[in-house]
Amino acid sequence: MQRLSVKRGQSKAVLWVALSVLGVLAVHSSRVDAQTPPVDIGTGSASGVYYSAGGAICRLVNKDSARHGVACTVEPTGGSVFNVAALRSKEFNFGIVQSDVAYNAYHGQAQFKDIGAFTQLRSVFSLYPEPLTIVARKEAHIQSFADFKGKRFSVGNPGSVTRESMDKLLAAKGLEPQFFSLRAQIRAEEQGAALCNNQIDGFSYSVGHPSALIQDSMVSCGAQLVPLEGAEIDALVARYPYYAKITIPGGLYLGNQQDINTYGVLASLMTSADVPDETVYNVVKAVFENFDDFKRLHMAFNQLQKVDMVRNGLAAPLHPGAERYFKEVGLL
Repeated sequence: MQRLSVKRGQSKAVLWVALSVLGVLAVHSSRVDAQTPPVDIGTGSASGVYYSAGGAICRLVNKDSARHGVACTVEPTGGSVFNVAALRSKEFNFGIVQSDVAYNAYHGQAQFKDIGAFTQLRSVFSLYPEPLTIVARKEAHIQSFADFKGKRFSVGNPGSVTRESMDKLLAAKGLEPQFFSLRAQIRAEEQGAALCNNQIDGFSYSVGHPSALIQDSMVSCGAQLVPLEGAEIDALVARYPYYAKITIPGGLYLGNQQDINTYGVLASLMTSADVPDETVYNVVKAVFENFDDFKRLHMAFNQLQKVDMVRNGLAAPLHPGAERYFKEVGLL
């Protein structure tokens, strides 16, 4: 089971941010000295975790670029769908992609139905989890998801990862729309305010933790996290390979001291079958042989486990270069 945790304290957070920035600077300073074409990693917004993740990977790759001849640069992008398109067009040779988006791309379904399957897509390793997180208003006295019957609930904005996961969850539980007295479709950034203003009793949000939006809900109105567990969840995770079970640790948020079991997608490093095995091998080796350093480069990586990164959320076949390294060190 994937587990999330971070160490609390402002000084720690400042240090992690500083290290992430240094990692991005190292990316660009090393590129010129490389003797081989650089590795380009498509990420996300320059202020987001995807960009920091790409910077952390490149920092470690570039540390040993004189030895293996691979230099790495990180590029801000529009996110998962953009990165898949960039891999397909060979604009980038690596990209960070949500596991469900990667699965849809590989199989040519959902948002990739018209363009067709990207069968050259390959997994490298998974990164941090983005669990489906259920938040309840304190006064609603919610202990389990079943307690939302007859309550006002936001299932997420249409087209979002949250909404897709909620649709699958409700179908797995056999719940009709009328299960809720109000089935709201509120944008993620507006859900916390709606909860604290007593407009809804709960909301769902697929997000990496810690989340500022969820923390604000805890501080402003004592919101509570609600677990997602049981036979229906087990079946969902077994059915969809891009899902994994995830635990949000107690104490991560104010007033929420118990571990919360749930499930969700993972951010994953993806590449193409066209990228040389040796290049992928060196990228994987750089991260996994400097694993403690990698985990310190961002709060979201703090509780990563190597075995989870190899087994969870890989929505396309492993690239042979990654597979070679994982077999060498006994992770496969």
